Amino acid sequence: MSLLDTVRNTIVPVHKEGYPFVAAFFVASLLLGWLFKPLFWVGLILTLWCAYFFRDPPRVTPIGEGLVVSPADGRVSLIVNAVPPAELQLGETPLPRVSIFMSVFDCHVNRAPVGGRIERIAYRPGKFLNADLDKASEDNERNGLVIATPSWRVGVVQIAGLIAKRIVCWTKEGQEVGAGERFGMIRFGSRLDVYLPVGSVPLVSEGQTSLAGETVLADLSSATRTRSFRVG
Repeated sequence: MSLLDTVRNTIVPVHKEGYPFVAAFFVASLLLGWLFKPLFWVGLILTLWCAYFFRDPPRVTPIGEGLVVSPADGRVSLIVNAVPPAELQLGETPLPRVSIFMSVFDCHVNRAPVGGRIERIAYRPGKFLNADLDKASEDNERNGLVIATPSWRVGVVQIAGLIAKRIVCWTKEGQEVGAGERFGMIRFGSRLDVYLPVGSVPLVSEGQTSLAGETVLADLSSATRTRSFRVG
């Protein structure tokens, strides 16, 4: 393997959404360096951080019927039963909700928690409170998706944070997505909520670190078998 191949395999690629930001940071570094040379190195460090923020590492998604994977890198901040946002049209019954908080140091590329058809996409403007707060689920700007599988419907909501000013979603209603497939991102600190079907038991715990497309949040097929056994 050549040195060039080694470098390519070592460096995590930057998502194309980040190219304009990285370029802007670098140009700003040059201008600052022209005014005062030490500022160039400060700007260069910030440029490298910006490239790191927009990194898009490859992920290996576990395959299995009913597996729900994390849609985001970050910390599992809250696991509760909550009524999903009205715009998702998932009903008024409280559903198991897993919230994942992304700091400015986490990868912000979002991935589909399950494979299926995008049944609904609903955007709602709102505030920019700290995304780690529980009320951010109700008050903050958000974009929600409902992914329908042959057996279940799973909701995933992108929530803007304190300094996040742009939610990006690349999918469209009616589109088919695979589990772990990239569907969007949120710039500079945010949160994602996953609404699981009634009776689902999360397999993660609060405080746990998750990886988008890899960490399993729940096994819906196991929950279905458990309910069927109890009914019988």
